[in-house]
Amino acid sequence: MSQRLTMAIPSKGRLREPSWTLLEASGVAPQMPGERVLQTYCRNADIDLLFVRADDIPEYVQDGVVDCGITGLDLVAESGCAVDTLLELDFGFCSLQVAVPLEDSAREVSDLDGRRIATSHPGIAAEAFRLRGMTVELITVGGSVEITPRLGLSDAIVDLVSTGSTLRTNGLRSLGSIFESEAAVIGPRAGVVAGDLKTLITMLQAVVEARKSRYLLFNVPATSLADVIDVLPSAGSPSVVQLADQSVVAVQTVVPSSSIWQLLPELEARGASAILTLPIERMVR
Repeated sequence: MSQRLTMAIPSKGRLREPSWTLLEASGVAPQMPGERVLQTYCRNADIDLLFVRADDIPEYVQDGVVDCGITGLDLVAESGCAVDTLLELDFGFCSLQVAVPLEDSAREVSDLDGRRIATSHPGIAAEAFRLRGMTVELITVGGSVEITPRLGLSDAIVDLVSTGSTLRTNGLRSLGSIFESEAAVIGPRAGVVAGDLKTLITMLQAVVEARKSRYLLFNVPATSLADVIDVLPSAGSPSVVQLADQSVVAVQTVVPSSSIWQLLPELEARGASAILTLPIERMVR
C-alpha cells in the first residue's frame, strides 16, 4: 500500500474483538494498543486505526474523518448517514425485534397499531411501522428498553436481539423482526473503491469467504466418481487426481461450511474414504 488509510473500529462492545480478529487474520497485523489508546497503526500495512464508539462511525465516514470503518448495519440505518456498505463481514448478527409482555394479547406486529412502543432505534422503527401503515407512539429510550413495559412507560418495545435470552429473562416475547443486522465495512457514499482501500477490502473479503468454506479431500472408487460429484455443493469442477491404485481417485474441492453436516454421510454412503475437511486461511474468488 502506497498511501496511509484511516479506519475506524469500535472501541468497545460486541463488535470490537471480532473486528480486531478479522484484521489480524487478513494479514495487516494491527499494533496492540494500550488500554486507553484511541489510535494505533498496522505493522504490515499503511493503515491507521481509530477507536471510537460504534454509533459514531457512520458520521466519521460520511464526514471524511476516516476512509472506512467497521460498524453494525443497524447503526448505519439509524444514523441516516450518506455511506455505502463495502463488505458484509458475517459476524455481529442480530435483529431489531418487536416484543410485548408475555400476557399481552398481541400476536403480530400489526396488533400494536395505536399503541406506545419504546426503542433505542426510533428511525428504523418509525420507517418500519410507516411501511406497515401503522400509527404508533414511539418513546425513545437510551438503554434498558426491556424494562419499559413493566414500568408502564410503553406497551411494547423494539430492541436488538441476538439470542432472545434477554427478552425471556424480562418476561417478553417477540412478535417478529423488522430489521436484520450484521457487522460491515462502510465507506463514503458513491466513493471510488480503488487503490489502497480496494486492496484492504479484498484482503478482508478473502478472510470472510474463507471462514464460510472448508477444503474437502477424500478418496473414492473411480466407478463412483460421477455419483459423488453429483452431491458436491461446490462451485465449479472439483480437482480429481489419479492415485497409484488405478481404481481409486482423490477428489479435492471447496464446499460451504454449513453443508459439512449433511455432506459427509452422503459421501461415505457413495464409497468415499479418508475424508478430510480443513479450514481455509484466505480465499479470493
